[in-house]
Formats: sequence, C-alpha cells, structure tokens
Amino acid sequence: MSDDDLTSVLDAVGPRLRALRRERGTTLAALSESTGISLSTLSRLESGGRRPTLELLLPLAKAYGVRLDELVGAPETGDPRVHPRPFVRDGRTYIPLTRYFGGMHAYKHILPPGSPDDPKPGQRTHEGYEWLYVLAGRLRLALGGQDLVLTPGEAAEFDTRVPHGFGNAGPQPVEFLAIFGPQGERVHVRARSVRTGEGRGSGDG
Repeated sequence: MSDDDLTSVLDAVGPRLRALRRERGTTLAALSESTGISLSTLSRLESGGRRPTLELLLPLAKAYGVRLDELVGAPETGDPRVHPRPFVRDGRTYIPLTRYFGGMHAYKHILPPGSPDDPKPGQRTHEGYEWLYVLAGRLRLALGGQDLVLTPGEAAEFDTRVPHGFGNAGPQPVEFLAIFGPQGERVHVRARSVRTGEGRGSGDG
C-alpha cells in the first residue's frame, strides 16, 4: 500500500466511526464508558482531529463487535463473502450484511414477539434514507404521524429525518431487511404500506 493509499484509508476512519456509532444508536458518552477512551479523544477521532491507532481501534472494534479491517475499511482481498457478526440491543438482533460502514449498508433485523396493544415504538430522527422489506411476521412502522403494519413481501422507504421507530405487531418474531444510506442514495422501490384500522394491524406512528 502506498503512502497515499494509507493516508486515504486513515482519513476515512473518522467518518466510518461516526456512521457506525449513529447506526448503532450509541452516544459518545456511552462509548467512552464501554471502551475507557476519553470522550474528547473519541470526538477527535470521528472529526479527523486524532489519528487512529491500534490502541484506540481495538477496543472500538470490540465494543461494536466488528473486525478491525471492517472498522478501518481495509482494501478488499478478493473474497466477496460477508461474514456477519450479529449483535443484540434491547432484545433485538441486528445482523450486518455489508462489510463496511459509511455509505450504503444493509442489515437484517429480528424483533422478538409483540402485540398490537404494545405502546407506540419510540421514534428517532437522523440524516439519511432507509428502505426496508419484511421477510416474516408483522412489522409495526411508526413513521411521523402514521401507524403502519407491514406483512411479508411488503416494503417501505422513507427519509430518516422523519421521526420513525419499529415494533412487532404480532405474536411471532418479525424479520426484515433494511438498507440505509446517506440522504440522496435512495432505493427506488415503492410498495404499499397497510394503515392501522384497515384490518391488518394497529398502532400509531
């Protein structure tokens, strides 16, 4: 690897770390507590003000449950296979389906059994655009002021600056694929979503 290539890889680490942290829904303070790295150092790493070192990257890779080469975006070796490393947060399973973070990336989500009577899913907003496709179960999508239930074979896409949250509207685990990318990288697949009250589910968004 040339010096220019090395510089390019290192320069991309900060944005990659920020994208990964936001995708995982983790704050700098929480990450600092779990890794022992100071909050100011983490902030400078993400902004590019601190050069990434092995001493800093190893605990971050462990905290995120990813390989070190995934964290830094090392050049591909020619093997196209992805080796997912699932992680669990708040009882939900997330399975990364892409190697690297930053840009477009995909996940498989598995939500534990739920009920139409469950409280409205918590909503959040962030920059980006998301497309999802339901594989099994009944997915509750709280999107802005809408409350939708999607069933297997249905898809939805939305601007993630709109408040959104996911829940399980059925007694079986729900499985769905989600592709997320920066604003503008839109997957142009439109599909009908079923509104609550039309006989397919309940809730509000």
